[in-house]
Amino acid sequence: MTQLDLARIGKTTKEMLAVAKGEGTSVEFIRKGVAKGKIVIPKNIGHRLSCPCGIGSGLRTKVNANIGTSKNSSNIASELKKMRVAVELGSDTVMDLSTGGKIEETRRKILAGSSVPVGTVPIYEIAINGKKKYGSIKDMPAEYMFDVLESQAAEGVDFFTIHAGVTKTVLSILKDNPRLLDIVSRGGALLAEWILANSSENPFYDDFGRVLDIAKRYDVTLSLGDGLRPGSIADATDLPQVAELITLGELRKIAIKEGVQVMIEGPGHVPINQIETNVMLEKSLCDGAPFYVLGPLVTDVAPGYDHITSAIGGAIAASAGADFLCYVTPSEHLRLPSLEDVKEGVIAAKIAAHAADIAKGLKNSLTRDINISKARKARDWKTQFKLALDKTRPRDYRNSSRPEMKDVCTMCGEYCSIKIAEQCFKGLRRSPR
Repeated sequence: MTQLDLARIGKTTKEMLAVAKGEGTSVEFIRKGVAKGKIVIPKNIGHRLSCPCGIGSGLRTKVNANIGTSKNSSNIASELKKMRVAVELGSDTVMDLSTGGKIEETRRKILAGSSVPVGTVPIYEIAINGKKKYGSIKDMPAEYMFDVLESQAAEGVDFFTIHAGVTKTVLSILKDNPRLLDIVSRGGALLAEWILANSSENPFYDDFGRVLDIAKRYDVTLSLGDGLRPGSIADATDLPQVAELITLGELRKIAIKEGVQVMIEGPGHVPINQIETNVMLEKSLCDGAPFYVLGPLVTDVAPGYDHITSAIGGAIAASAGADFLCYVTPSEHLRLPSLEDVKEGVIAAKIAAHAADIAKGLKNSLTRDINISKARKARDWKTQFKLALDKTRPRDYRNSSRPEMKDVCTMCGEYCSIKIAEQCFKGLRRSPR
C-alpha cells in the first residue's frame, strides 16, 4: 500500500513520523495532509532513505537540486560530488537529469548514495536509449516507454516527472497560439516530437492507468510535469500553459482516487505580477496539490545570474503558497552546472524558501533569524557562521578582511553602529527578550 492508501485508513508510517518530527508538527497533521493529497512523501518502497521529507501545505518550503550527466560531460564521480554538496547545503531532494554517458549506472549510483529522495524524468532515458535502439524517437513503440518507467521504479526512484499533459489537444492549442519560445521543456519537446510524428496521443496520457499501476506498485510519487511551461516571461500564463494545467488537474484526480501520490509542476519564466495568480490557478485547478515550481524566473535578461532571478520568483511563489522550489544555477541556459554553480543554486533557493516560510508564518520560521541577530549584536562571529545557510563563505569573508579590532568588521571599524548604539543605551533600558 502507498503512503496515501495507509493515511486514508488512519495508519501511521515511519516516514510520516520522521516528517512530523522534522517539521515540528503532529503526526496526525501529516497523516491527514497525505490522506487529502495536500502533502506528499516521496519514498519508493525499495529505496532506503535516512532523510525522508514531506512536501505540501503547512510544511517548510522544500528545495530540489538537479544533477546529472550530459553528452558533453559524463563524469559520474563529479555528479556524485555535486549531489553530496547539494544535500550538505540543505537540498531536500535531488533529481538525476542525466542525458549522456552511462545513464543507468549514473542513476543507480545516485540512488545508492543519496540520503534524500531522488527524482528522474524517465522520458530522457526513453528518448536517448530509444533512439539508439530503434533508430529515431518517432519509431519508439509506446511499450518501450512503459518498460523504462517500470525499470526505473524497480530501481528505487522516489518521484517521476511525467509530462502526461502534453496531449494532441494541448499541442493543437499551442499551434494556434504561437509563442516566442514554443516548448522549452526537454521532456515536453521530446514527447511533442513523438506525438506529432506518429499522429498519436501521448502514451502517458492515453494509458495513464498504466502509469498509475507502476507508480502504485512501488509508491512512486508522480510529479506531473509542465511540458508547456513558459520559457519567456512574454509567454507566461498563456492558453497552452493553462490548458495543460487543466489537464494535469484532471489527471491528478484520477491518480489520487487510485492511491497514487501527486504533485504538480509549474512555471517557468513568469513576471513578478503574475506569480501569485499562477499559484492560485494551480491550487484551484488541482485541488490544493503540492506545487513544484521551476524558479520561477522573473526576467529573461540575466544569463549568468539566473540563480538570483529564480530566487526572487521562488520567494514570491512560495510565500503565495507554492510548496517546492527547483533550484536554478548561475549557468542555467548556458552549460551543465559546475560544483560551484550547484552551491550557488542551492543557497539561492534555500534563501528564497526560508524567506517565504517567514512570510507564511510557519512555526519556528523566525527562530534562526532571531538567534543570528542576537549573535550579530554580540559580535559573536562563530555563532553567526554556525547559523548561516552557507557556513563557509561568511567565515572566508571575515578571515580575508583582517579587521584591526576583533569585535567589528572592516566595513565600519570603530564606527560600528551596533557598538555605538550599545554604548548610547547602556544602563538606560532592560535587555530585549
